[in-house]
Amino acid sequence: MDWFKKVLSKEWTVTEAGGLTGDAYLAEKDGRRLFLKRNSSPFLAVLSAEGIVPKLVWTKRMENGDVVTAQEWLEGRQLQPEEMKSHQVAKLLRKIHHSSELLYMLMRLGKRPITAETRLQQVIKRLSALQLANEYMEVKEALTHLEHLMPATTNKELVVCHGDIDHHNILQTEDNQLYLIDWDNAMIADPIIDYGMILKWYIPSEEWKTWLQTYGAKSDHQMIERMYWYIIVDTLNYFAFHIERNEVNRATKRLENLRELNELVAKTIRG
Repeated sequence: MDWFKKVLSKEWTVTEAGGLTGDAYLAEKDGRRLFLKRNSSPFLAVLSAEGIVPKLVWTKRMENGDVVTAQEWLEGRQLQPEEMKSHQVAKLLRKIHHSSELLYMLMRLGKRPITAETRLQQVIKRLSALQLANEYMEVKEALTHLEHLMPATTNKELVVCHGDIDHHNILQTEDNQLYLIDWDNAMIADPIIDYGMILKWYIPSEEWKTWLQTYGAKSDHQMIERMYWYIIVDTLNYFAFHIERNEVNRATKRLENLRELNELVAKTIRG
């Protein structure tokens, strides 16, 4: 169904904008461009107001209850992997994690904080259903490390997290403004879920301290243990995800990531 035809006049030219859902489009008229999406989270409005995502232009509810949002289409590009270590990225994340407005809105939408205990129970349940701990030594070893590192995750402030930090999700416009897009996985959780991914996958360890100073966190042994704890949980979830879908190559890659993490954690524990 061409749902966008019900919210735009016929003068608009509409083309697919890509994405997994197929519900995102670029609309053009008289030199003006809009990014249209169906059933975006109401969270989008406060993200726009905070300058985290491109400006929300309008929201329209259709007869069937679907909600269509239109945002400014900004000329720009995705960040390159090596650009993730910029201080501009650190400042953007700090702004998000310290926003009381974002936290208030997400809680109003019914989101509840996700603790480390909850995440551990969820991943154990998923792995058990697939019997992966019995089949893969790497999974069993990772679960042992999660138990050992668990104390480092307790009593931490929980904030709004993006939950899927990746260089593909950060847009840099022509005027050098950064926007963090694709908020479908937003959660209230430990902020290291976001910045830990950047440290591990994008920034050399010798540069962690400087980057964290810009972000506003301290680099110490407990922080590193906490970072590895969440990355292991994330990797286990992705491994199970690919197994469930019989995506052999991707599952194999995640298993390699898990093997590397196990080795790093073993060194951290010994050190």
